[in-house]
Amino acid sequence: MSPIEVDTTRLPLLLHDLRLPTIARLWPEFAERADKEGWPAARFLAALAELEIAERGRRRTERNLAEARLLPAKTVDNFDFSVVPMLSKARVMALATGDTWLDKATNLLLFGPPGTGKSHCASAIGRALIENGFRVLFTRTTEIVQKLQAARQALQLEAAIAKLDKYQLLILDDLSYVHKDHAETSVLFELIGARYERRSMLITANQPFADWNKVFPDHAMMIAAIDRLVHHSIIFEMNVESYRRRGALDRKERASAARKMREPAPS
Repeated sequence: MSPIEVDTTRLPLLLHDLRLPTIARLWPEFAERADKEGWPAARFLAALAELEIAERGRRRTERNLAEARLLPAKTVDNFDFSVVPMLSKARVMALATGDTWLDKATNLLLFGPPGTGKSHCASAIGRALIENGFRVLFTRTTEIVQKLQAARQALQLEAAIAKLDKYQLLILDDLSYVHKDHAETSVLFELIGARYERRSMLITANQPFADWNKVFPDHAMMIAAIDRLVHHSIIFEMNVESYRRRGALDRKERASAARKMREPAPS
């Protein structure tokens, strides 16, 4: 085989055309090290390829995190499981890996009164899933319902719902705040139906299923929506005292204690 003539001065341009920015940035440093240490060509190439793949993964995770619109600074690590004893940390950690539940289009449903950490837990699971390579979208239910209503008015509802298929998990926060209005709940029902047995949903709600007639004005639609959500689902009941109320009481007690410490002792 005749020798191949290679113009190494063109290497930066070639790597740019091949869209390999990490290799383009690092190859001179690795080439110098390989020459000094006598690396085989295959080791040199493999090292650069692994770095390129790792950097692509990091950039993809950053893009997906920005796109997901998760609640800031809400992670599994800073969720206080001690105040929600019915919520198993081990179970949540397993769900956060993606496991097989996303492949099976299983839904995750979180119920409990306001302020019990449902949104924190949902956002934390979403963040962990993105870090494990999945695509997630976090949205207030009222917000996505308004967008889908606008899409319906523009005769684009089917296309709008189809665009959500790129997310392995769609998190609908605060479902209970959707207005009891047929136009709103009908697009929500169509979204639930479109993802049924195809893509997973994570829903947080203040009200149990028995009170969902406050969301869905049509009883048959309510039953059908619940049926589709629970057919393949994992349900967590988070019926504990509100984080926010407990925090406010703690702050009040600390302030009261501090005032008493500053008061002069009786003579």
